[in-house]
Amino acid sequence: TVPSFSLAWSEYPSWSVFGVADVTGIINGKKGELGPVEEKWGVDIELKEAEYDPCLAMYGAGQCDAVCITNMDILSPATGRPGVMVLPTSTSDGADACLVTADIKSVEDLKGKKVYGLEKSVSEYCFVRNLELLGQKEGDYEFANMDPGAAALAMQQKQAAQQAIVVWNPFVMETLGKRKDVRVLFDSTKIPNEIIDSVVVAKASLEKEGGEAFACAVIEAYYEVNKALADSTKRNDTLIAIGEKFSNLGLEQMEKVVEQTKFYGTPDDGLAVLTGADLPKIMDTVVSFCVAHGIVDK
Repeated sequence: TVPSFSLAWSEYPSWSVFGVADVTGIINGKKGELGPVEEKWGVDIELKEAEYDPCLAMYGAGQCDAVCITNMDILSPATGRPGVMVLPTSTSDGADACLVTADIKSVEDLKGKKVYGLEKSVSEYCFVRNLELLGQKEGDYEFANMDPGAAALAMQQKQAAQQAIVVWNPFVMETLGKRKDVRVLFDSTKIPNEIIDSVVVAKASLEKEGGEAFACAVIEAYYEVNKALADSTKRNDTLIAIGEKFSNLGLEQMEKVVEQTKFYGTPDDGLAVLTGADLPKIMDTVVSFCVAHGIVDK
């Protein structure tokens, strides 16, 4: 019997790739069944799909070997379970945005108003970093905790309180699609490569027999789907397949999604992130945000 390892993933463009790898037969996400990539590496990959927070909880509790997670969230579960980022999958390039109603003309108009979004998350990070870049003081603004789905729905329903929200896709696209009087005040295009989506494998799992082969198989499965995306004859079908695993979006919307969530689609792209001079500086910025917001202790 081959060693078995599990990967927890949630619906997000570059993580839904693993669901597509399963559906298209690159891997078999069921425990005990192998696809060609698993056979090649001599490991069994079990895919565990859940919402994002339950995936993180699963990882923190040791109920999976690897998890799809952002570079910011690595810091909190990692305090209990050391892990290694083996694969950067994508970066937010407009997929996280501050949406405002027509009354808000500039960032200063947000003073004295609540800006709703998930606190201690990528949303709050995107908000605070954009304030810094605009020369504003974070203390002059109020970020109020609200689930992104609920915040987006409230704005779509024109609830008076939600004049400003910070959410991610698909909530950004859905809200802009439903309300023509809502616009993007600022977004993650201003902080390229700071929000990194990735796969992290627990250090203890990597050290087990077959652990490194498991990481290699996950990486290969990811790039196999990306090869199909890069092939003009397969791109549309692959985007549609990812869309089915990500909020049931169609082709046109998925083209927008992958523009705003830039995939690191080749090994060279991934290595450039991991070995580039920018990553230590970016992680310093992320760590100081996490310490300042009580997400991690010093």
